[in-house]
Amino acid sequence: MDAKESIARGETALGIEFGSTNIKAVLTDKRGTVLATGNHGWENTLKDGIWTYPLTEIHEGLKDCYRSLRVSVEEKYGEKLTSIGAIGISAMMHGYMAFDQEGKLLTDFQTWRNSNTQEAADELTELFQFNIPLRWTIAHIDQCILNKEEHVQHISYVTTLDSYIHGMLTGEKVTGIGDASGIFPIDSETLDYDKDMMAKFDALLEKRAVPFRLRDILPKVLVAGDAAGKLTEEGAKLLDPTGTLKPGIPFCPPEGDAGTGMAATNSVAPRTGNVSAGTSTFAMVVLEKKLSKLYREIDMVTTPDGYPVAMSHANNGTSDLNAWVNIFKEFTELFGMTVDMGELFGKLYTNTLKGDKDCGGLLPYGYFSGEGITHLNEGRPLFVRRPDSSFTLANFMRANIYTSLGAVKLGMDILLKEEHVKLDRIMGHGGLFKTKGVAQNYLAAAVDAPVTVMATASEGGPWGMALLALYMLYGKERASLAEFLDKEIFAELQGSTVEPDPKDVEGFEKFMQDYRDGIAIEKAAIESLK
Repeated sequence: MDAKESIARGETALGIEFGSTNIKAVLTDKRGTVLATGNHGWENTLKDGIWTYPLTEIHEGLKDCYRSLRVSVEEKYGEKLTSIGAIGISAMMHGYMAFDQEGKLLTDFQTWRNSNTQEAADELTELFQFNIPLRWTIAHIDQCILNKEEHVQHISYVTTLDSYIHGMLTGEKVTGIGDASGIFPIDSETLDYDKDMMAKFDALLEKRAVPFRLRDILPKVLVAGDAAGKLTEEGAKLLDPTGTLKPGIPFCPPEGDAGTGMAATNSVAPRTGNVSAGTSTFAMVVLEKKLSKLYREIDMVTTPDGYPVAMSHANNGTSDLNAWVNIFKEFTELFGMTVDMGELFGKLYTNTLKGDKDCGGLLPYGYFSGEGITHLNEGRPLFVRRPDSSFTLANFMRANIYTSLGAVKLGMDILLKEEHVKLDRIMGHGGLFKTKGVAQNYLAAAVDAPVTVMATASEGGPWGMALLALYMLYGKERASLAEFLDKEIFAELQGSTVEPDPKDVEGFEKFMQDYRDGIAIEKAAIESLK
């Protein structure tokens, strides 16, 4: 069946993902082939010390992203999008959206980027004997209670961004298990919130005279393949104000960006892993067995079908790297040149291959916000060098790519060197890997293991979300999620694999020694620059 016929017959899947700087929609056919994409750029704001996005921007961004997709479909294929086989919504995991009984947002949406929950995260980690990172939803809930915030008494429902958008479109208060694992710890046997930990937290709520119990305010947990509602008339009008899109389209469970990254890289089976490189950068490894002990640097989450996953999550990824590229864009404009941003990224990245393996002693930190892995609750982007460092453009950009993987590498070192976790393959995805043979090589050096990047790597999470929608439509009855992805999606897809270069490995390790030692500089910058 050709693309036009797939669209006309509604034999398609749509994934929409709300990333930190871009909302992206990907429409695929039944085999997962990308037919069209849509985009809407946006950016979080720091309001009263809280990283947030206003509800109006969430709603408008959703509409504009879909509009962009709809226009693309009409221009490419001469077909109107009246129906879609299935839709899935994904977004940045974690954070805090609290609503009252009437559905009114009680306080500004707090994104994953906020690190104002140290007291709660420490308390809950001790209570559960399970690592609760600062960005998790339960840490935000507990911190609001500890702060005695007035809105807590009026909470009726708490959820995350993808679950909120899914609810607007379907009326269902549900979320996928991968997203749920960033709300509250999950029991992979029962495929639900851990009941023993929930009982401990409820006892805490009772002691503090809080008028709700946790299960009553959290979204219901669903797993990959489950039906998660249908597009309502109100949802259809919100998504497509032109009225072209018809209600009744089935939805799969919404997911966090970690889960969609796993699907997009075929990394849902034990002994597989992936690294997603973007505004935040995280590495995930699907485990064969539990870790030997609790690590504050490692999050325990799940695949979209509930397998335990160890995650090394860095709040800060490529934001500062992108900021430096924009500086070079301004430089070219001073000379009256118009440079394509894709070409600019490509040339700057490729040029780094001429740099020193250890970046010549240059040391940047792209810490826009706090970084849990290095135990910092705030961030200050900075760049430091010794008088005798080799300050070249190639080394400068290479160091900025290295540092975007730096915090993640600290967590991966725990998994690979201390826990001796076994990996059959690790996949890279996200815009950082778009330039061939650069970041892929550096990631292979960072983990000292082969790294594969698929041709679909730059489509990332929204494509992974569309695959989860396809699994609900066509795969659940006859295959596990891993089998479906292996045999029906990735069997014919092309990818490239690079082996780690021993000299790159040695150079990255030397850079990381400076990175570890230099955390004291970052701390001093936080204390000095208020």
